[in-house]
Amino acid sequence: MSTVLTPLINIVAIVVVAVLLRWLVHRLISRMTTGLGSGRLPSILRPSRAGGSAASERRVQRARTVGSLLRSVATFLIYGIAFILVLSKLGINIAPILASAGVVGVAVGFGAQNLVKDFLSGIFMMLEDQYGVGDVVDLGDAAGTVEMVGLRITTVRDVSGTVWYVRNGTISAVGNSTQRFGVAVVDIPIGYGADVDRAIEIAGQAAHETVERSPIAEDVLGDVEILGAQDLTQAAITLRLTVTTRPGRQWAVRRALTADVKMALDTAGIAAPLTAYPSN
Repeated sequence: MSTVLTPLINIVAIVVVAVLLRWLVHRLISRMTTGLGSGRLPSILRPSRAGGSAASERRVQRARTVGSLLRSVATFLIYGIAFILVLSKLGINIAPILASAGVVGVAVGFGAQNLVKDFLSGIFMMLEDQYGVGDVVDLGDAAGTVEMVGLRITTVRDVSGTVWYVRNGTISAVGNSTQRFGVAVVDIPIGYGADVDRAIEIAGQAAHETVERSPIAEDVLGDVEILGAQDLTQAAITLRLTVTTRPGRQWAVRRALTADVKMALDTAGIAAPLTAYPSN
């Protein structure tokens, strides 16, 4: 009788321990991902991002995705080990099973190494918050607005409307134009006959008036910086000014500044660049 009860008791114990361990691990993962979603993680794990409702919502989405993946992996490992232990308690020789599983695992791992690489890259991209939906990024092979971030692929729509599906494992560098803040860079060409100092003064005055006017003012985070003469070409002297903006708003601010500064220079009679026309 004891020879029957002992394996049965051991099997019940293994199942109970597996269920309790799974519950405990899931609780720990939920606490960790909740901290990720609320921004309460230690600084080494917490991305340095500006706050805001969009950033908070993205943190929550990222935390849910990572938490779901980690819980699935934990369940698979815990129950898989418990299953093997149960088989051993039933007197089944698990050595051939483990050997077969090892061979199959190596074959599948070799065949799916790109898939594994994509998933691991996706996990780290989410944890580090390298980019999210709505960000304007340059991924090397594709540049545009991020429409979807998955564990395997990232979907990007470029300025012409083309949708690019980029495998996460192939992304070696990310340029994010909408992270934390942006910088509007405005280049204004003037002719060689213009008074450069006066042109700089007029451009600066017009730029300051623009960034103080609604709705541009809501997108500006700093003062206008007049850099002066930036470049010399055969036809023009290029003046440059910059201003720090909210992330993703640098292009709208640049368009407004370009139009207003150009109008102010024209009104003041500042000489325009020379235009070369083909000779007959």
